Amino acid sequence: MKDNVSVITVFYLSGLNETMSQRWIIFFFSLLCYCIILLVNVSLILTIILDNSLHEPMYILLCVFCMNGLYGTTGFFPKFLWDLLSVVHIISYPGCLVQAHVIYSFVCSDVSILAVMAYDRYLAICRPLEYHTIMSKQRLMKLVCFSCITPFCAGGIVIFFASRLQLCSSYISKLFCVNWVIVTLACFPSETAVNSIVTYIIIIIYVFHGFFIIWSYIYLIKTCVNSIENRAKFMQTCVPHLTSLVMVLVTVLFDITNMRVGSKDLQQSLQKFVVIQCFVILPLMNPLIYGFKLTKIRNKILRVISL
Repeated sequence: MKDNVSVITVFYLSGLNETMSQRWIIFFFSLLCYCIILLVNVSLILTIILDNSLHEPMYILLCVFCMNGLYGTTGFFPKFLWDLLSVVHIISYPGCLVQAHVIYSFVCSDVSILAVMAYDRYLAICRPLEYHTIMSKQRLMKLVCFSCITPFCAGGIVIFFASRLQLCSSYISKLFCVNWVIVTLACFPSETAVNSIVTYIIIIIYVFHGFFIIWSYIYLIKTCVNSIENRAKFMQTCVPHLTSLVMVLVTVLFDITNMRVGSKDLQQSLQKFVVIQCFVILPLMNPLIYGFKLTKIRNKILRVISL
């Protein structure tokens, strides 16, 4: 009966239980990774903001991409580091919903920004004469707002429906809160139908984002094959985008697998892979890949270092 359901006020995160014997080593390396992520992302963001010659669509989108990386890692690392220093790993009910929302919107925003980047590269390489007319400052701002606000709202919708569920367990077998895991704790599975429908609609929307990105790069590859100049542009500006896309898709695929498999040992391994890939490799590699690959940014950074 619904009246007998207790109110959940805190969640217990059990994803760290098997690694507590090495918690100080994990804490040190996690803190080091977080500091490096902050350093490289903030450095790239400031380089782009402070240099007027980098106020072009491609670099502005890269700046937004790095800001989103900081947003996502901030939703994970502070709580994770605190848990490594704590005996009991708990998070308040509102805090869990906020963390789930941050991580959900972070991943969706990554895909949206990559889609806008693909559109930008398509215009720059395939329609260079119309590029500045089509990709005006006003349109760029609209696309940036779309890639940030839409995922934030989508995450808010799924978390809102999750918050309406009555839960029968407060144990989450992960390192952090995720919307779908919260939904699986519902006392009455029949009440989660709306959550499933909304989630699948949002998944379909972002799958279309993925198809658009793939179509854009297939078209770009066809266009660049017979042109040495276009081929050089593609290698310099599009290869980092493709690398980022592959890493995002692999992360999402493994996280979905992690939530569906039955083996506990396999779940633990996949969960660790997803955490490293999503919150360490992606935010760390993206600024490094773009920083070394894009000539203008590389030259600016080297000039600052050499001072």
